Amino acid sequence: MRAGIVELIEQVVTGLGYELVDFELSPRARLLRVFIDIERGITVDDCATVSNQLQRVFEVENVDYDRLEVSSPGLDRPLKKLADFERFAGHEIQLRLSLPVDNQRNFLGVLQGVRDGAVTLTTEKGELSFPFEDIEKARLVPKF
Repeated sequence: MRAGIVELIEQVVTGLGYELVDFELSPRARLLRVFIDIERGITVDDCATVSNQLQRVFEVENVDYDRLEVSSPGLDRPLKKLADFERFAGHEIQLRLSLPVDNQRNFLGVLQGVRDGAVTLTTEKGELSFPFEDIEKARLVPKF
């Protein structure tokens, strides 16, 4: 179910002019969480629009679920796609690798962007590069 539903959600979200940032499916697929974004920022109305459209599409496609939540990715937005690492260059991020490098999996620094398929980060230890496929998780660090 997961693969097909992600494509379906992506199609609806992008069709409405938004970006699908992330998607979470609870165990047994009873809760669907959809995180959307748009350059200007997400409003409650945006969430309602996407939610209503997804509910109609799910009904037509016979997607079985109990609850649907649509929200913004928040200030600590996850970075999922290579394009995210380009778009948010200059921002501080937290990054977690799948496997440790010099006994370290978690890194904090200013994102410099992507060079030759590697994500570049300026940390207190200097500039570091990580192959995109080695990144387990990455998210923006909110500034207050």
